[in-house]
Amino acid sequence: MADNARIEWTPGPEYENCRLRQFLEFCGVANMAALHEKTSADPAWFWDAAIKFLDVQFYEPYSQVLDLSGGIQHPKWCLGAKTNVVLNCLDKHRGTPVWDKTYLVWEGEDGEKREFTYAEFDAEVCRFAGALRAQGIGRGDVVAMYVPMIPEAMTSFFGILKAGAIVLPLFSGFGPEPLRVRLGDSDARAVVTADGGPRRGAASPMKSTLDEALVDCPSVTDVFVVRRMGDAVDCPMKDGRDHWWDVALAPHPAEAETERTDAEEIGFLVYTSGTTGKPKGVLMSHVGSVTKLALDICVSFDLGADDRMMWISDMGWVVGALTAVSTSFAGGSLMLVEGSPDYPDSTRHWRVMQENDVTFLGVAPTTIRGMMRYGDEVDDFDFSKLRVIASTGEPWTDAAWLWLFERVGDKRVPILNYTGGTECFGGIASSNLLEPITPGSFNGPMPGSGADIITAEGEKTKPGELGELVMTLPAIGNTRSLWRDDERYIESYWSMFGNKWRQGDWAMRDEEGFWYVLGRSDDTLNISGKRTGPAEIEGALMSTGSISEAAVIGVPDPIKGTALCCVCVPMPGMNDDEALRGRLSAAVTDLLGRAYRPRDILFVSDLPKTRNMKIMRRVVRSVITGEPAGDLSSLVNPETVDELRSLTVKNNTLLTF
Repeated sequence: MADNARIEWTPGPEYENCRLRQFLEFCGVANMAALHEKTSADPAWFWDAAIKFLDVQFYEPYSQVLDLSGGIQHPKWCLGAKTNVVLNCLDKHRGTPVWDKTYLVWEGEDGEKREFTYAEFDAEVCRFAGALRAQGIGRGDVVAMYVPMIPEAMTSFFGILKAGAIVLPLFSGFGPEPLRVRLGDSDARAVVTADGGPRRGAASPMKSTLDEALVDCPSVTDVFVVRRMGDAVDCPMKDGRDHWWDVALAPHPAEAETERTDAEEIGFLVYTSGTTGKPKGVLMSHVGSVTKLALDICVSFDLGADDRMMWISDMGWVVGALTAVSTSFAGGSLMLVEGSPDYPDSTRHWRVMQENDVTFLGVAPTTIRGMMRYGDEVDDFDFSKLRVIASTGEPWTDAAWLWLFERVGDKRVPILNYTGGTECFGGIASSNLLEPITPGSFNGPMPGSGADIITAEGEKTKPGELGELVMTLPAIGNTRSLWRDDERYIESYWSMFGNKWRQGDWAMRDEEGFWYVLGRSDDTLNISGKRTGPAEIEGALMSTGSISEAAVIGVPDPIKGTALCCVCVPMPGMNDDEALRGRLSAAVTDLLGRAYRPRDILFVSDLPKTRNMKIMRRVVRSVITGEPAGDLSSLVNPETVDELRSLTVKNNTLLTF
């Protein structure tokens, strides 16, 4: 968290007429505070205004925007309306100048490049929708995507929605067991996959991995296979079930009707991993997903038709859908990148940005901390076209935020912090282009969310007081329930505060009104009777310049009850010795006091991370304390768990300072 709310960016005249300002004028309010106040008084008014301002397209209009007769936990939206994500992202551009513009630019890990105009991309979408329909797949059928970040990932995403089926995105790094669990639970009808994908120069099989999972998934009748790796991987094909992508699409025309789905019809089924139990199946509607993502990214973050977005991700995380929907809704273009930002060389991320005139960059703080290891090479690139940076996934440290702001953004590009979750299909709190920004902060609630920070007793927190991040209003992007488990939906999000949605994040507001999200409430530390999130302690560790990443957890202590254990990744060339431990321990105590003196400081080569680059502190904690680790299927680097286990065995007596 920044000291004394140090303002680093203030809105300049170039942002005066941004889309958020236009939206405020459309709503007849002067500023963000007035918008939040009016929304709280009448959320139906707000969402009706948002839909009209965005010009969300419908085949049949709604008679009522919001019905709360089932309670805030089960709102109904856009009653009587029919629409489709594809109508709003592709079909509406037909016959306009956008149709001949570039929508998708792709670079493979091996340097291969492909480019599609809206017209060319739409033709492929139509052909795939035709291929699905030829197999009898349509409304209500679940179609899974288990593909690398290749153009066909985007084609299949929109093709499934066009056919009226439900998109089930799956992390491209999954093994057989997490695939089996999700495909079996969803009763998926079909899967789109590839023969394999590149992973830092090696060929990683995908189709053969999927085949192992499908042994126990009888509901899957069709598998569409993209040729990506050729002879580099084994790709057995099962007669009658498996179809080569190009062969399946070839007979179908470049134009096809888009299914007229009910506005509230489910378009997305996305599984989230938890600490216990099976993954939760989150449900997103056509109208909810397109309205929420367009409002967040195209209005609040000002993405427009002249922008090119780049946000390295995976289709298995909500950011994949975010990039696909928001760019096409705006009539902009998407830079799709396969592989890692630092492979085959450490400058890849910056080179791709420069070569492709990226104007809108999405990042995770963990990614930036990793790129900082490579030193000054970022200074060799020209980012003059860049105008907005969006950030999500983890709390920032001041050092990483300032590095991005100064070295990439040239102290002129705003970093719009963004927090929410898959269950919200977007943000709960954010920064914006109309108010000053401090490192790592949020300006407050995302429009329409009714976000607040409250105590365990449900009262608004005071400045400097840690509390739970909640939503107090019905939000159109929120999950309608959980797949076949409404009881778990209520228990997960509504059981603690009644009519307030609990997100499961700790947050705090400062005296100046800036918000800070400090990590998952599951990661809370209670040191000497004071509740603390790990972010501030991790920031103190990284402020030494000696480590690139840290995960701070609480471990049982016979005297304090809970003591600090700091698991750190040293910077290249740094000796992981007692001298370094002493410097790190001193950095924490100097900032926070002797009560926070770490009991243990351990060094590893990497930390467990999810596909969206979130550090999995619960995994670190479970391994070190010997507790069950829960669902590990979303880890991109499962080998880190083995390293932690070997480390704890080696250091079976805890280090003391």
